[in-house]
Amino acid sequence: MILASASPRRRQLLGQLGIRHEARPTGILEVPQTGESPERYVHRIAAEKSLAAQRLIGHEAPVLAADTEVVLDDDILGKPLDQAHAMAMLARLSGRTHRVLSAVSLRAGNRHWEALSISEVSFRPLTLDEIAAYWMTGEPQGKAGAYAIQGLGALFIEHLSGSYTGVMGLPLRETGDLLRGIGLYPLQPSLENSRP
Repeated sequence: MILASASPRRRQLLGQLGIRHEARPTGILEVPQTGESPERYVHRIAAEKSLAAQRLIGHEAPVLAADTEVVLDDDILGKPLDQAHAMAMLARLSGRTHRVLSAVSLRAGNRHWEALSISEVSFRPLTLDEIAAYWMTGEPQGKAGAYAIQGLGALFIEHLSGSYTGVMGLPLRETGDLLRGIGLYPLQPSLENSRP
């Protein structure tokens, strides 16, 4: 299987399912279109990633892609550009509940399947000193919403409703459902699962 992502977290999560894969990042432009809803945006980006990877490899191996975004007040926060941007994001998230949308796209031949995980994450109130100290750990860099739930960002979370792995970047329940549709069964290892 091809994973259209450079994310080590997605590689780790797909590996947890016992699915052998090769990472092929696509580097597509990830910019919301005017008037595009956050839900439509994550679906579109995941689908564009899987299609770009499928065209790149030029063979029939299944391709899996995902896109995860942190959404507050219907704004897609994206990844921080620098320290000031990360601190502004985390200050907005402080003491509030936001949504994390994680879309999954799977292609095999001419067929295409999609799934969407929606989680709600509540942050406790944060101080500016905590936010600055968190930035200095390096963890917020390259992360949607400037935090990592699987790392020190967990210190900020009061409540999670939804998918922990979806917030990490690859919702495993939805991914497993899609994989079963093409004959890959994470809980039943087979020769199919062992193919790259």
